[in-house]
Amino acid sequence: GTMSLIPEFELGLWNAWIFIVLQFLLNTIFPGLINKATMKKTDLLAPYRKPTPHHNTKKVLALATHAIIMPFTIIYSIFVPLKLGTVWFYTGLPICLLSLVMNLIASINIVTTPLDRLVTKGVYSISRNPIYFSTFLMYVGIGVACASWIFLLCGVAWIIIWHIAVKAEERFLLEKYGDTYREYMNRTPRWIGIPKSGKKD
Repeated sequence: GTMSLIPEFELGLWNAWIFIVLQFLLNTIFPGLINKATMKKTDLLAPYRKPTPHHNTKKVLALATHAIIMPFTIIYSIFVPLKLGTVWFYTGLPICLLSLVMNLIASINIVTTPLDRLVTKGVYSISRNPIYFSTFLMYVGIGVACASWIFLLCGVAWIIIWHIAVKAEERFLLEKYGDTYREYMNRTPRWIGIPKSGKKD
């Protein structure tokens, strides 16, 4: 079959929701349990509270990914069947699994790092934002496994939005960790690829 912009809707057990639920558990429930178990108070919105140039734009963009893209893909995934037994499925499945593994390792990296230390080990040594990147991979993997352009477009929108919004987090971390974070920025790419100097970001 070919990739369609709007695939046939069909309720079923073997639909895209399986991967979305696993991703949601790793993104939301698992880190929450970890933080509770370690008494770790993580204020995810802290970088977006301090006024900076274009602060409101970045805050809106960051919240848009969780208020628009995530709810849409959760609902949409219920009706989109996986292309089981096809090249689409066997190509998309490894990408989805890689996303889940990256997400799990990132959570473990966070919980095994002292509360006052910057997380730089494990998948954080190849990307400064492995959890955001793993979500992008999940959307791409589902898009291929379901032969759906809509999931691919959601993945592209997700990574573009976070590429802009994450700069607010980086400024926050530079203030908090200083040269330690700048040196980390210099040697570790924002996503996965060529590192970019913290002085230029």
